[in-house]
Amino acid sequence: MAKKEITSKPAARSASKTLSSSSTGKASKSAAGSALSQRKTLEKTTSSAAAKAASKTLRDGRTAEDSKSAAGSALTQKSTPKER
Repeated sequence: MAKKEITSKPAARSASKTLSSSSTGKASKSAAGSALSQRKTLEKTTSSAAAKAASKTLRDGRTAEDSKSAAGSALTQKSTPKER
């Protein structure tokens, strides 16, 4: 069962900025892409690979606020084993 959450407008805007930045790392872009793909649908959840990337993004001290916002949004939409 999918989580009943979508990416908010501010988080989607942050994800878009993250994806369009040339200086953003691969993990940040993966998390941002996951968050952006869940903008208007309740059926999609964050994959394990995207969740790992989001976690890495949040732990990295050099990460910009926009990237962290997108990563946080992606992580909140990760389904737990009980929800699957």
